[in-house]
Amino acid sequence: MTGWLFVLLPALALLGILWRFARLDRNAVQFLAAALLLAMAGYAWQGHPGLAGSPKRPPEAERLPDSEFATMRQDLLGRFDTADRWLTIADSYQRRGDSRNAAGVIRAGLRAHPRDPDLWVGLGNALVIHAGGMMTPAAQLAFQRAAEIAPDHPGPKFFYGLALAQGGRFDEAERIWRDLLATAPPGAQWRAAIEERLQMMAEARAMGAAPR
Repeated sequence: MTGWLFVLLPALALLGILWRFARLDRNAVQFLAAALLLAMAGYAWQGHPGLAGSPKRPPEAERLPDSEFATMRQDLLGRFDTADRWLTIADSYQRRGDSRNAAGVIRAGLRAHPRDPDLWVGLGNALVIHAGGMMTPAAQLAFQRAAEIAPDHPGPKFFYGLALAQGGRFDEAERIWRDLLATAPPGAQWRAAIEERLQMMAEARAMGAAPR
C-alpha cells in the first residue's frame, strides 16, 4: 500500500497545481488525468509496489595483483622520492588493468623530470606490461635510457633482465644478471634477489620448463 501512496499523492498534487496555476481548460485537465491514469496502469502492471526495497551494491572492479616490479622497485630504486610518487600512481592504474594510463602517468613524470633513471625504468616496465609481457623497441629504449643516465645503478639492469625473463628470453636475462652480480658489492641487499632468480631459472631448465 505504501508504494501506491508514493504514486497517487504526487499525481494528485500535480493535477491540483496545474488546475490552480496553469489555467488549463477542462479538456486539457481531462487529457492530463488520462495520461496519469495510463502511467499508473503501467505501474500496476509491471511494478511491484508491495515488495520491500532491495538495494544492491555496485559491482567492484577486479583488482589485479601487484607486478614483481611493483613489489621490488622500492628496494632497488628508492622510497618517498619524486619517482616513487609517480610510480605509485602508475601502480594503482596497473592494479585496475589500465596499462595504457599507467604508462601515460610515467610519461607525464618524465616530461617534468626527463633525467630521472627510475622513471625510465618504470616506463620500460609499464610498456612491457602493456604489450602483454613482450619487450617492445620502445620498452627496450626506455631501459637503455635509464642505464645511460645512471650506469652504476643496479635498478635498470635488474629490471631489464626481469622483463626479458618474463618474456621468455632467459639466456639474455641470465647474462645480464650474472654480469650485474659480478660487479655487486658483497653487502648489497639486491644480490639475494638476483641469486634467487638465477637459481629458479636453473631449476626450471633442469625440469624442462625453460629452454637450455
